[in-house]
Amino acid sequence: MKQIIAIVQPHRLDNIEQALHGLAHLSGFTYFPAHGHSRGQGPHHAFVPNEWNPDAHERLVLMMFCADEHAQAVVEAIRAAAGTGNPGDGLIAVSELADVLRIRSGERGDAAL
Repeated sequence: MKQIIAIVQPHRLDNIEQALHGLAHLSGFTYFPAHGHSRGQGPHHAFVPNEWNPDAHERLVLMMFCADEHAQAVVEAIRAAAGTGNPGDGLIAVSELADVLRIRSGERGDAAL
């Protein structure tokens, strides 16, 4: 099982939702607002004080779980829908999950997805 976390630009959410809803094997996803700092543009990626603009650093964090065999399709769907080709498009991280438990039914592992 995999956990996929994506940090994306908020204005790309509609495209991402459409792409993810088009994947029959994805049971769902969660997203929440976030604020962050990107790497700076100064020497060695140092932060330059005139770079800071709080409004420019609003992002969404998407989180979802899927079976191992579906992870690459989910990642590609997010990448294609979130990408603009410009700096700040975001990041996608994929992690291995030891277990998942569905609270309502007690199902575990892939059955809980």
